[in-house]
Amino acid sequence: MTRPNPKVLKHPTVQIGIGAIAGLVFGLIVGEWAVNLEFVGDIFIRLIQMSIVPLVLSSVIVATASMSGAGTGRIVVRTFTWMIGFSVVAAVLAWALCTLIKPGTGMVFDGTLDPTLTEDAAETTGWQDTLRDFVSTNVVEAMSTATMVPIIVFALLFGVALRMQITKSGDDRVLTFVDQIQQIVLTMIRLVMHIAPVGVFCLLAPLSGDVGFSVVTTALKYLGTTALGVAILFVLFVVVVTARTRLNPWRLPGKLTEQTAIAVTTTSSAVTFPTVLKNTVEKIGVSQKVANFTLSIGLTMGSYGAVLNYMIVVMFLAQAGGVDLTIGMIALGMALAILLNMGTITVPGGFPVVATFLATSLDLPLEAVGLLIAVDWFTGIFRTFLNVNGDTFVAMLVANADDEIDRDVYYERKAVVSEEIDVAEYADAIASADAAD
Repeated sequence: MTRPNPKVLKHPTVQIGIGAIAGLVFGLIVGEWAVNLEFVGDIFIRLIQMSIVPLVLSSVIVATASMSGAGTGRIVVRTFTWMIGFSVVAAVLAWALCTLIKPGTGMVFDGTLDPTLTEDAAETTGWQDTLRDFVSTNVVEAMSTATMVPIIVFALLFGVALRMQITKSGDDRVLTFVDQIQQIVLTMIRLVMHIAPVGVFCLLAPLSGDVGFSVVTTALKYLGTTALGVAILFVLFVVVVTARTRLNPWRLPGKLTEQTAIAVTTTSSAVTFPTVLKNTVEKIGVSQKVANFTLSIGLTMGSYGAVLNYMIVVMFLAQAGGVDLTIGMIALGMALAILLNMGTITVPGGFPVVATFLATSLDLPLEAVGLLIAVDWFTGIFRTFLNVNGDTFVAMLVANADDEIDRDVYYERKAVVSEEIDVAEYADAIASADAAD
């Protein structure tokens, strides 16, 4: 009998996978008692969450302050162009799939909806308020509530001002200090990830013990539509990346396995962010400066799976309630899906309010939201899978334009450790690139 390879069992991806499967099986066996383990899973998620704000803040500041001249503008423009472009494609694809599959037709809602959801959704008004809220009057308050977009706006401005100050004075001690904070926070998160298999087990056991798998059948077409859309977008990403970078696409699955495992088991882009940042540099070969900037922005604004899912929600609710959407309403739904993607908290639990907001904004049947909430954990798997891997693909596209992908790293002819790439190294690299222009 062949014994498992001990090295394989020690791999984080394998351990997390074992924890996930064991948690689901345990929950099905013991039933509702598994809810007693939920607090352990919550602690694991909180240990990751508490580090996300300082990590994103420091990453954006370091990435922005380390660039100068045309390099900054090029990376910013390319990052937002690719992100917004893929978001629009995701919204259009969702509309097309729902038009063909009609996931909401024939659905019946027989549960009750938490009344606080309508109150929370009512607090959000028009698109003007959404855009205005991108800028906080108190960045400390934004940090305390993990409101990511205002934090990123502040970090971008701080990074630009820091770059100007460094250029003026030649003193880069503040930049070095912020870079050290980033590396320390990354180390903190890596320590926490040692307990990831236990945390994942305790997250999934209560879920399967409470609802089991029967809940999936109530919205099978909805889940199938989301899964199909995610698959199509993923293939599109791979095709575009392959065409632009000319890298071997068959090597991508192995490079994305670890972050995919964390993404689908935690359903959180924020929790997966440190792993994505590490793998994009160390396995894909994207330069540290591009990875820092693009992935930090992508954490909030690069949620292509979320855009796809939100537009499917709009179509599902309309079809469930027999509402004929006009072209204007469809366009508004797409715009709201993209704007909500930019402003949604990147941790589990925000979907009910988002779905309720979409229903009230477009005057769609609110009661049908209950069906979607019941299966949101499963759709969260699809969303997060595309969100995190899509961010890596966009980083590759942005980096490729300035020859910022180390192909020796991609083809495993060279090893790079992200912590060892210091600020001065990639600041000089971007300066050289600017001079070459």
